[in-house]
Amino acid sequence: MFASAPAGSLHLSHPAFGARRPRLARCRSSLSSSGAAPPPANANHLIQTLCASGRLSRAAALLQGLPAPTQRTYESLLQAAARAGDAALAAAVHRRLEADPVFRSDPFLSTRLIDAYAALGALPAARQVFDEAPDKNIFVWNALLKALALADHGDEALARLADMGRLGVPVDSYSYTLGLKACIAASASHAPASARVREVHAHAIRRGYALHMHVATTLIDCYAKLGIVGYAENVFAAMPERNVVSWSAMIACYAKNERPADAIELFKDMLASDADLVPNSITIVSVLNACAGVNALGHGKLLHAYILRRGFDSLVSVLNALMAMYMRCGCLEVGRHIFNWIGRRRDVVSWNSLISGYGMHGFGREALQVFEEMIQVGLSPSIITFISVLGACSHAGLVDEGKKLFESMMDYSVKPRAEHYACMVDLLGRAGQLDEAVELIQSMHIEPSPQVWGALLGACRIHGHVEYGEMACSRLFDLEPRNAGNYVLLADIYSRAKLQDQVAVLKELLEEHGLEKVPGCSWMEVNKKIHSFTSVDNKNPPVEQLQALIGEFVAQMKNEGYVPDTEIVMYDIEEEEKERILLGHSEKLAVAFGLINTRSGEVIRITKNLRLCEDCHSVTKFISKFTEREIVVKDVNRFHHFRDGICSCGDYW
Repeated sequence: MFASAPAGSLHLSHPAFGARRPRLARCRSSLSSSGAAPPPANANHLIQTLCASGRLSRAAALLQGLPAPTQRTYESLLQAAARAGDAALAAAVHRRLEADPVFRSDPFLSTRLIDAYAALGALPAARQVFDEAPDKNIFVWNALLKALALADHGDEALARLADMGRLGVPVDSYSYTLGLKACIAASASHAPASARVREVHAHAIRRGYALHMHVATTLIDCYAKLGIVGYAENVFAAMPERNVVSWSAMIACYAKNERPADAIELFKDMLASDADLVPNSITIVSVLNACAGVNALGHGKLLHAYILRRGFDSLVSVLNALMAMYMRCGCLEVGRHIFNWIGRRRDVVSWNSLISGYGMHGFGREALQVFEEMIQVGLSPSIITFISVLGACSHAGLVDEGKKLFESMMDYSVKPRAEHYACMVDLLGRAGQLDEAVELIQSMHIEPSPQVWGALLGACRIHGHVEYGEMACSRLFDLEPRNAGNYVLLADIYSRAKLQDQVAVLKELLEEHGLEKVPGCSWMEVNKKIHSFTSVDNKNPPVEQLQALIGEFVAQMKNEGYVPDTEIVMYDIEEEEKERILLGHSEKLAVAFGLINTRSGEVIRITKNLRLCEDCHSVTKFISKFTEREIVVKDVNRFHHFRDGICSCGDYW
C-alpha cells in the first residue's frame, strides 16, 4: 500500500496545520509603491475583529475594498466562514486569494481553505484547492487527508496516504493519525477496516511512529471501535508516555466493549499513576458509562462527589452522563432530580436520557409524557429520541401509542432507520402481533438489518412461533454467520415445541462451525468492589455454597407448587441434572452472594449480560418475598424491580 520515502526526507513530527506564516512586510511594501492608496492602518485588524464577533457581512464588505489583506485576515475570514457554515463567504475569500499575487501560492492558506471547505461539506472544492496548490507541503497533504476522512471517503484518503510515500512526501505522526481515522471511515468498503488499521499500524511501526502519543492514542481508539480490545491493550501497554487522552481512550475502549469493570479499575490506576494527571470530561463520561454498565452505584456516587469537587458539574455532557448513570443503576428519582437541576441548559441528549431511563424501567407512560414535554419546549426529537421512546412503548406494551409515534416521525423530518423498524417489530412481537410484525418487515423501504430479524426471532421465542422463527433465522444465518445466539434461540423454540430432531441438527451446526454460546454473566457491587458470576462456573470457589442457598429456596418453592422450567436446558440429560444446571445460572449466584454479603434491608443490585430467563425470574420473585429484600436486576433489555414477590415488569419482558 505504501512506498518508502527517501531516508533523507524523515524529520521530527510537528503540530498539524501549524506551518509558520512567512514574513511578508517587504512584499507588501513593494505593492504599496505601485501608486494605490493604502487602506487605513487598522483595516485588517477591524476585519479580524468582525470575524471574531460573527459580523461576517460587514467583514466581507470590507474585504472587497481592501487592497492588501494580510495572511491573518484571510485566515480569520476562512475560519469564521467554517464556523458559521457560510459557503458563499469561503468561496469569495477563495476567489480573492486566487487573484492575490502574494498569497495565492501560500501553503498555509491552502491548508486553511481545505479545512474550511471540509467543515462546510464541500469536498470537491477542497480537492480543487489541493490539486491547484503549487506548494504541496506536509500540511497541505494532511489537510486533504483530514477532509477525506471527515467526509467518510476513507478509500481515497488511504490512497492519498500511499501516494505520499510513493512521491517521497515525508509522512508525519499526524498523517498516520488521519490515515487511521480514514480506515474506520472506510469500514463499509470491500476491504475490512481491521485489516487496514493493522496495515497502517505496521507501516507506522516500520517508520518509528507507532509509539508517538497521537498515533498510539488513535490506534487505541480504532481498535476499540473495531472491538479488538487485545490489540488496544498491547498498544497502551507499550506507550512510553501517556497523557490524559491516552488513558481516556483505553478507559473508553473497555467501557464500549462490555468490560466496564476493567474501565473502572483502569480509572483508579490513572488517578494513582500521576498526581498531576487530571481526568477530563471525556474520561469522566466514560467511567460513568462503565459504572452504569455493571450497576456500580457505589463507584458512581464516589465519581459524583469527584465531579462536584473538580467543577465538572458545569458541563452538560457530564451531567447527562451522571443522570444516565443513576437511572441505569435503578435510581430513577435521583436521575430525574439531576435532569431538573440542569434546567435551561438541557439539550436533546438530556431529554433522550430521561426518556430512555423511564423506558428501561418499564414506565412507558412517563416516557411518553417526557417526550411531549420535550416537543412543547421547542426541541426537535432526534433519531435517538425515537429509538428511546419506541423502546419505552415496547417495554410497557403500549402498541397503539408506539404506532402513532412511528407514523409521526416524518413530521419531525426523521426518516425511519433500521433501528426504528427493529423497535416496532419488537413492540408488535412482544404483544403477540407477529403477523403484523412480519408485514412491517416486508414493507420496509430499506434492507432489514440483523436487529430487525433479531427482534422478530426474540418475539418468536416468547410466543413459540416456529415458522416465523425459522424465517428470521434463515436471514440471520446469512447476515450473522458467527452469532451463536441465533442458533440457540431457534433451538429453544424447537425445544419448547418438542421438535428434538431439529434441536439436534442445530447443535451439530454449532459444533461444525465452531460456535459457542455467549455465557451468561452477572455483576454486582459489594463494598465498592465489583464481583462477577458466570453461569455454571466451577472455577468460582464459593459457587457450591451459593448453589446450596438457592437450592434451599427452590425446595421451599416446590412445596408451594413451583416447577423448575427445565425446557430452557437443551442438553439431553435427566431432569435432576437439568435442575442442577438451573441452580448455576449467573443471576441466581449473584442473588445468593448478595443475600450473604449485604446488610438486611439493603437493595441488591445486579446486572446481567443476557435476557433474564423465566426460571430465574420466578425464583427471584419468590426470594424477594421470602427474605423481604428488594432486588433490582438489569438485563440486556430492561430493569426488573423485585419486591414482595412482584416484579415491576408485570411478567411482560
